[in-house]
Amino acid sequence: MKELTVGKNDAGQRLDRFVSKSLPLLPPALLQKYIRIKRIKVNGQRAARDQRLHTEDILQLYINDEFFEKPREDNLFLTLFKPQLDIVYEDENILLVNKRPGMVVHADETEKVQTLINHIQAYLYQKREWNPKWENAFTPALCNRIDRNTGGIVIAAKNAESLRIVNEKIRNREIEKHYLCITLGAPKPAAGKIECFLLKDEQKKEVSVYHRPIPGGKTALTLYKTLASRGELSLVEVELLTGRTHQIRASFADMGHPLFGDGKYGNGVKNRQYGETRQALYSYRLTFAFMSDSGILNELNGKTFQVSHIPFREKYFGK
Repeated sequence: MKELTVGKNDAGQRLDRFVSKSLPLLPPALLQKYIRIKRIKVNGQRAARDQRLHTEDILQLYINDEFFEKPREDNLFLTLFKPQLDIVYEDENILLVNKRPGMVVHADETEKVQTLINHIQAYLYQKREWNPKWENAFTPALCNRIDRNTGGIVIAAKNAESLRIVNEKIRNREIEKHYLCITLGAPKPAAGKIECFLLKDEQKKEVSVYHRPIPGGKTALTLYKTLASRGELSLVEVELLTGRTHQIRASFADMGHPLFGDGKYGNGVKNRQYGETRQALYSYRLTFAFMSDSGILNELNGKTFQVSHIPFREKYFGK
């Protein structure tokens, strides 16, 4: 139990607003609950959330110590009272999560709290599987990333050994990642392999496509297969053989068939015509195809996990 004394500059404030300012890591929903169940008292008595405070009032707070810490990038997960995750698979080592389009995986200049990693850490914290105070080095981490406006399966490691193994398997191309996308126009040929070099512009946050080796350019290999075409739209399945920034989006745009809805590499006129503001791209299937020993993850070898609900596919091509 900790106590807070109300000073003259804070007198007249509502109880809930005073506590919220004093403990910014305490989620609003949890704050209201703690007042209701008397884990937050005023002068030893039960208090209402809208009670006005007076100078020298003493608040008794029966709240976990971590909520008294200062907000930092590594503890913002505490503010998420109800983590929202679509879990595809989970065991004691890893977590496969279906990230919704629009969510960032890590904090950036536009979002600090509502990130995928914060939701995952909050989920594991509330399950009592992880607590930052238990560990000196490891924090649950993501093994792969997906663009903000792309949806699909993201792998999270619950321990350092799993993180090491998954990262190694990704580098060695022993984890197969398949995407579904909609392109403008029908790719020709209908199936094939795209080989190019991508050069990333860090300032513009976009990549350029080249068909010859260039300084700083990275090889990009993409397999694709057209599944269906309706009018000017085509549903295409893609397998990444390399994992470069914006690889699918830039490669198809270079072919003359940009992704439907893509605001960076796509056709703005067509996107506005259909009212689409996000690229139609989804990392929908993942297969663990280990070619060598994978330690504590051996039981995953040969297993495939797939997301069944893909909004843009259902909207334009049905199920």
